[in-house]
Amino acid sequence: MVSSTTSLTGVSLIHAMSEEPLAFLLSPEALEFLAQLHRQFDPQRRQLLARRVERQRIWDQGASPDFLPETASIRESSWTVAPLPLDLADRRVEITGPTDRKMIINALNSGANVFMADFEDSNCPTWDNMILGQQNLYDAVRGTITYDSPDGRHYRLNPATAVLMVRPRGWHLEERLLWVDSQPISASLFDFGLYFFHNAHALISKGTGPYFYLPKFESHLEARLWNAVFVRAQELLGIPVGTIKATVLIETLPAAFEMDEILYELRDHSAGLNCGRWDYIFSCMKTMRNHHGLVFADRANLTMASPFMRAYSQLLIQTCHRRRAHAMGGMSAYIPIRDNPDANNQAVDKVRQDKLREVTDGHDGTWVAHPGLVPVAKTVFDEVMPHPNQIEREVAAHHHRITAEDLRRFAPNAPLTEQGLRTNIRVGLRYVAAWLNGNGCVPIDHLMEDAATAEISRTQIWQWIHSPKGVLDDGRKVTPTLFRKLLAQEQDQLMRHDAGVPQHIVQEAVALFDRVVTQKPLVDFLTLPGYDLLMQRQALQSMMRV
Repeated sequence: MVSSTTSLTGVSLIHAMSEEPLAFLLSPEALEFLAQLHRQFDPQRRQLLARRVERQRIWDQGASPDFLPETASIRESSWTVAPLPLDLADRRVEITGPTDRKMIINALNSGANVFMADFEDSNCPTWDNMILGQQNLYDAVRGTITYDSPDGRHYRLNPATAVLMVRPRGWHLEERLLWVDSQPISASLFDFGLYFFHNAHALISKGTGPYFYLPKFESHLEARLWNAVFVRAQELLGIPVGTIKATVLIETLPAAFEMDEILYELRDHSAGLNCGRWDYIFSCMKTMRNHHGLVFADRANLTMASPFMRAYSQLLIQTCHRRRAHAMGGMSAYIPIRDNPDANNQAVDKVRQDKLREVTDGHDGTWVAHPGLVPVAKTVFDEVMPHPNQIEREVAAHHHRITAEDLRRFAPNAPLTEQGLRTNIRVGLRYVAAWLNGNGCVPIDHLMEDAATAEISRTQIWQWIHSPKGVLDDGRKVTPTLFRKLLAQEQDQLMRHDAGVPQHIVQEAVALFDRVVTQKPLVDFLTLPGYDLLMQRQALQSMMRV
C-alpha cells in the first residue's frame, strides 16, 4: 500500500484502491472533520477499552456482571428520552444487510419500514467495502443509486422507500488505512463521521435525518462517549443538537445491566434499544468464559425461550417503554428455501412464531435478514399492533421485576452433542473463509450467518475445550485433537464443494479458526486477528500493483 500525508498536518491516507472514490469522499474538508473527531475523542475511547479489560479480569476471577449501585438513582427516577421524528415512529419491520449497491436498492425497496445499512457484523472491512459502501449510501440518500447486474437487470429505487439507518463499526475496531497523528482512526468515528459529513444536510432537506444503530456497547460510559461525539459533530456542521437519532444494540451481557443508564446518556439522541440476540449469546459465553461450572448447550437450543434470553428481552421492553423509547426485537436468521417448499414452509412458520412472540411481549418492531421475510413479519405485527408502536402500552412483563439472577439463569436445557460441535465448526470455518474473501454476510444451511453467529460458534467450541464440563453426550471430552479431526473433515468438504473461495484463503481460515478456538486466553473478537490478515493481504496486493 502507498501512504501519503495529505495536505492536512498529521493526517496520512493509505491508498488501497482507485483514486476516484477517494478524491470524492475523502476530501480535505472531510478528512479535517474526521481528524477533529479523532483528536477529541480517541483518548476516551482507548480508556474505555482498557476499562473493558479490567472488568473482564474481575469476572474471570469469579464475579458476575450486576446492576451498578452507583447509578441506582438513574434507574429509580422518572425521566424519558426526547420525542422521535415522525419517520421513526413506525419501525415494525426493519431489514438489515451490508452496504453493497444491489443490497441497498433491494432493501430500500423491500417494503420494510427501515433499512439498516451495516458497516459492521455483516460487512467485511476491506477498504473497497468500506469506502464504496460510503459512496453507495451517498447515492442512496440522493435517490440516484442504480445497479446493472451481469444478467442485464436494472435496479433503481422505488418512489417510496424504507427509512435509512446506518450501523458503524464498534469502538473496539480501527480503520488502519487512515491515520491521524501516527495512530489509526477509530473505525466507529470513520464510518459515522464520513457518512454524517456527506449526508446529514441532504437527509434533513428530505424531511428525514441522520439515524444510526450503535453496536457492541459494554457500559453506559460508552454511550456517554457516543453522545459527546454526536453533540460535537452537529456543532461542527451547524446542525441542531438532537437531530441525530440512534438505537443502541443491547448485545453484550454487561450492557444488559445498564439499559436505563445507556438510554439516559443518549436521551437527547435516543431512538431506543434493540435485542441483538446473536451477539448477546456470544457475549454471555465470552463474559462467563472462566466460570467452569457453566457450559452452554448446543447453539440450536439457545433460543429466545431460554430463561436468560427471555429475561433479557422482557427487561429491554420494560426499560424502553418506561422511558418512552422503542423496544426493537431481534434478527430472524432464516432465509427462503427456494428448492424445498416443505422446508421453506417450516422456516417461515418459525419466523412467524418468533415475530408473534416479540409483538405479543410488547416489542415495537423486529428485524429480518431477507426481503422475502418482510411480508411475513409485517403481517404478524399488523395483526397484533394496529398503532405505529406500543410505547404507551403497559407490558404484562411489568408484573415481574427482572432481577440480576434472571439475567444470569444460563443453565443449559440440553446436552452437548457431536452434531452441535460439527455445526459450530462448519459455520465458523465457512464464515471465516467467506469473510477473509471479502464477504461478511453468508447463507449457510438456510440461515444468514454474520460475524455474530461465527463468534458464537468459535467461542462455544473454545469453552467446551477449556472447561472440564465440555463433555459430549456420548462421554467424549471435547479436546483440541477431536476438534482438529472434525475441522479437517469440514475443510475437505468446503474445498470439494465450494469453488467460490480460493483454496489458499480456506487454508488461512483453517489456521485462524484453529488459533481462536484452541489458544488461551480467549480472543475478544474473531474480527481482530481477521483484520490483521486482511491488512497483510491488501499490503501485498498494493506492492504487486506498484
